[in-house]
Amino acid sequence: MNPERTIRVGVVGVGHVGQHHARIYHDLPGVECAGIADSDPVRLQEICEPLGVPGVRDYRELLGRVDAVSVAVPTCLHASIVRDFLEGGVDVLVEKPLAETVEEAETLTELSRRRARILQVGHVERFNGGVRALHRIVQAPAFIECHRLSPFPQRGTDVDVILDLMIHDIDIILSLVKSPVIEVHAVGVPVLTDRVDIANARIRFASGCVANVTASRVSAERVRKIRVFQPDTYISLDYASQELTLYRRLPADRAAPSPQLARIVKEEVAVEKEEPLRLEIASFVSAVRHRTRPEVSGAEAVEALRLASQILAKL
Repeated sequence: MNPERTIRVGVVGVGHVGQHHARIYHDLPGVECAGIADSDPVRLQEICEPLGVPGVRDYRELLGRVDAVSVAVPTCLHASIVRDFLEGGVDVLVEKPLAETVEEAETLTELSRRRARILQVGHVERFNGGVRALHRIVQAPAFIECHRLSPFPQRGTDVDVILDLMIHDIDIILSLVKSPVIEVHAVGVPVLTDRVDIANARIRFASGCVANVTASRVSAERVRKIRVFQPDTYISLDYASQELTLYRRLPADRAAPSPQLARIVKEEVAVEKEEPLRLEIASFVSAVRHRTRPEVSGAEAVEALRLASQILAKL
């Protein structure tokens, strides 16, 4: 692909998340939003008219008209739609999780490799400025605690809370720990749906690190936090505000009256705050333009889905 030419993109599904893909593509330099697909004609008109973008009811009408596409439909439709675009020679950014099952996800990843297509997965927290700063600090995580809580969503809940919300933290944990999982314990219950709405998982890694992860979509308050403990350091990140606080133990002063007592200092870590989804989409467009490996590849998404499936199997 000529790195200078305009990239034609499409969006399939313009619900809660997909509408923002359309907005960002429309405003992104070097990109033409060439079409939007959604099965709801009223929703299609609501999104397409203000942007001046053509809309279609059948996503297959975008084939031949776009170089790349965002897929933001219910998880149960990911495998078939992503496959059609990859086979049609189109690069794909698909919202998390990559697919409903590990087998489907592995098939899509292998197809993208055979067809030499970009396959990026929308684990958007990777593009959170606080998470990027966290990666620069974390070296030897020993214990990780995550809480991702939200009120009941006014949107479809076609999957359990593990694939809906917890998978964000699963992906971040795997990117930080980089060690095989050796044990998983989990509990979870349905509350407002026939699927698991609140769950907790305890994950043990070969390195000795333990992660305790809680996700809920039936909570009164919205909380998105991760805390990481490693030798001499405690790091706390609020995903929503992108605020990162670090507590560090300094070497004891041997001349002090009680030299065995550690001195703890608090540091506010500077974070570059930008809209994570905009960074994610810009990263995808760059990978398409320059034919480079996406920041969150299909292979990484498969591993996050594999661990999520292990957790689901324990419920």
